[in-house]
Amino acid sequence: MKEFIYVMQDPEGNHARPAGKVVAIAKNYQSKASLWIGDQSYDLKKLLSFMSAPIKKGDEVVIRVEGDDEDIAADTLKKEFEEAFKG
Repeated sequence: MKEFIYVMQDPEGNHARPAGKVVAIAKNYQSKASLWIGDQSYDLKKLLSFMSAPIKKGDEVVIRVEGDDEDIAADTLKKEFEEAFKG
């Protein structure tokens, strides 16, 4: 399992356009990808699940990736979070 922490930079927090980009990337990999806020998880391969995550600017989330291609999937998702949610 690979994981990284992301602190939301976008003033709007979690919203549709960048979330859609993240979901599209997560779907390219076999690995399971999830976002965690405390003990609650959200599936990064399902837009409605990801969009239901209550993330505001400054919130810290954990992204966990697990599977055969977890290394490349985690690296790519980290880059996309940093690009898509930079505000």
